[in-house]
Amino acid sequence: MASFGAQGQLFSPLLTPSRRPQRRLASANPTLKAASSTAANTIKCDLSSSSSSSSQNTESLTPNNSLFSLARALAFSAGAAGIFLRISPVSPLIGGGDFSGGGVRGGGGGGGGGGGGFWSRIFSAAAIAKDEESPEWDAHGLPANIVVQLNKLSGFKKYKISEILFFDRLRGSTVGTEDSFFEMVTIRPGGIYNKALLQKELENLATCGMFEKVDLEGKTKPDGTIAVMISFLESTWQSADKFRCINVGLMPQTKPVEMDADMTDKEKMEFFHSQEKDYKRRIDKSRPCLLPMPVYNEIMKMLREQGKVSARLLQKIRDRVQKWYHDEGYACAQVVNFGNLNTKEVVCEVVEGDITQLVIQFQDKLGNVVEGNTQLPVVFRELPKQLRQGHVFNIEAGKQALRNINSLALFSNIEVNPRPDEKNEGGIIVEIKLKELEQKTAEVSSEWSIVPGRGGRPTLASIQPGGTVSFEHRNIKGLNRSILGSVTTSNFLNPQDDLAFKLEYVHPYLDGVYNPRNRTLRANCFNSRKLSPVFTGGPGVDEVPPIWVDRAGIKANITENLTRQSKFTYGLVMEEITTRDESSHVSANGQRVLPSGGISADGPPTTLSGTGIDRMAFAQANITRDNTKFVNGAIVGERNVFQVDQGLGIGSNFPFFNRHQLTLTRFVQLKKVEEGAGKPPPPVLVLHGHYGGCVGDLPSYDAFALGGPYSVRGYNMGELGAARNILEVAAELRIPVRNTHVYVFAEHGNDLGSSKDVKGNPTEVYRRMGYGSSYGVGAKLGLVRAEYAVDHNSGTGAVFFRFGERF
Repeated sequence: MASFGAQGQLFSPLLTPSRRPQRRLASANPTLKAASSTAANTIKCDLSSSSSSSSQNTESLTPNNSLFSLARALAFSAGAAGIFLRISPVSPLIGGGDFSGGGVRGGGGGGGGGGGGFWSRIFSAAAIAKDEESPEWDAHGLPANIVVQLNKLSGFKKYKISEILFFDRLRGSTVGTEDSFFEMVTIRPGGIYNKALLQKELENLATCGMFEKVDLEGKTKPDGTIAVMISFLESTWQSADKFRCINVGLMPQTKPVEMDADMTDKEKMEFFHSQEKDYKRRIDKSRPCLLPMPVYNEIMKMLREQGKVSARLLQKIRDRVQKWYHDEGYACAQVVNFGNLNTKEVVCEVVEGDITQLVIQFQDKLGNVVEGNTQLPVVFRELPKQLRQGHVFNIEAGKQALRNINSLALFSNIEVNPRPDEKNEGGIIVEIKLKELEQKTAEVSSEWSIVPGRGGRPTLASIQPGGTVSFEHRNIKGLNRSILGSVTTSNFLNPQDDLAFKLEYVHPYLDGVYNPRNRTLRANCFNSRKLSPVFTGGPGVDEVPPIWVDRAGIKANITENLTRQSKFTYGLVMEEITTRDESSHVSANGQRVLPSGGISADGPPTTLSGTGIDRMAFAQANITRDNTKFVNGAIVGERNVFQVDQGLGIGSNFPFFNRHQLTLTRFVQLKKVEEGAGKPPPPVLVLHGHYGGCVGDLPSYDAFALGGPYSVRGYNMGELGAARNILEVAAELRIPVRNTHVYVFAEHGNDLGSSKDVKGNPTEVYRRMGYGSSYGVGAKLGLVRAEYAVDHNSGTGAVFFRFGERF
């Protein structure tokens, strides 16, 4: 390798203008994916390369693809203040190189379609080594355990390398494989290489700038293989007391200038001063990097403790800087160069991965690019600012975008794919690929029931087909508007008995799709029937004839998302409420079973009007703040809900009332755990409180019911009472066990003495306590909760199976 001395320092003319490697992003990209058709979104970061040649080079150069860089191409400028060490990754993220003031910087990790250059030679050498590896190799044919100089090896043999050792001349000992210098070697133990490839390896090491001196020699083994010994003297520079980190992404790269070997000393000094000025201007034009002050302080401590700046120290600094970027989610950030190494200030150049363009593509089922139905502003408004042009790409922002877009429920598949911008060096183009769901869907779910016929035997006529018919027309005009409808009955042959329906229109972006205010209008008409828990017997009471509550009406509300965790809903409800007995007749009063076995209809009144039919209009509002999140599948955080129903004095008997509820739930993480796929969830303590109260007119069907799977477990719905005011408290301890969790719980509910204020006092009529406690254990089995709960009032326990979550 030709080189010459200049005032006691070495300058190696490694690169010429005709073969300058280009610094650019490699073709492999981190990709975020979500399949919204599944219940749980799948998110993964894919670092696979889209170029086969690129992936082969990477594989041959790095046995462990998590190693991000090799130090390459150091140039000394004898009379200038700029000495540069180029740190170029062999990761699938960043690569490159260029010529800049004060020195020559070589790069790698790409090269694209030709051009050659220093890094191309390294890649091609490694690729050739891989291609030429074969099961056939030649024994060295020399006595065992002798040292052989590289130039003494035969050029016609293929040698098998059994061992590679690094010998540090300064320390006088070999270094372990964990040493960072091992990242720089492209040959591998077990590989088969000829003399030319080993000479190329030595040439690369000698010109990388990390070593002041390096030699490669072999030691023969009895089995015919060769152990390679690489002895080196590490490069060092004067101590530094300053550190600067700059972002050089998107900066135009200066063209290399070849220094003429015939220059006089004066011309050389002028050349070096010119390069120094160019590099100073480059620093001035750069932007500060995102590195926080604590990391700066760590690096300054490393510089003070080390004394002289060494190649190993620079690699440690590189690793610390890159670790911070990658830990914070800046997956495309890489250290690409160190400058000013012969001054008191070390300059660390970083390509952070600036976003230059945001592209949204719609795809069909086969992955072909098509024109989508969804208007682009609908997608753009869901993207976090950190994913817009001018920001640094962050993988967490990509995940947030994925979650936000998935929440629209418009797409079956979502991908957030950052790729290199070929027109802007160091830039990132963020591609969002979307596959839309069908706009119109319809479903029919059926269930069959058999009722006894004459003589208790079922007949063909007694078979009742029931079920639900639902339809949806989503994303109307590409603005995420939708119409949804459903019809449910237990007997399609005679649906008038219990026909329930709901028709809803959803209109998001009420203030316009470009308006940042996020309000959604929902309007629906409905007809439903539910069993009233108010008319339920207490312990020891014979079965109480049920009262069904039919509600039919219209409802319109507006939901405003105040933040990602908070929403405010307000609207108007107008409905007709009809109470019926089990024969579907209008029932104005609750019923009791007489000792004689007959049924008396002299129980508490079921409606405010006393006729069994009420009509009313009221305003409704609620505010929800939900800061919960999942930690390895366990929910942690807090959730608060406050709801108010305000009667307007419109309807039967001019009802005027205020019905309010407050629910507070805390999911306390008891142990800090490492988050990630397959990691165990933490134990969680759940604390829950619910208060409900009503002032003014209160019909029985709207009284607060105590007892049940979502009130006080261990009791039936409403078994403890019906009241104007209630207080419920609960605690649950969840312990993870394999892929699920077991838990213990304790709960209490109290009517606060307000049961008597409900019209007709159904709590006393049906002999209920008005309060109660329970405790027990349970296990989560998929979607089912299997629980054993003890009723504290009677001291008896029972097993329950419930669907869904308690809190």
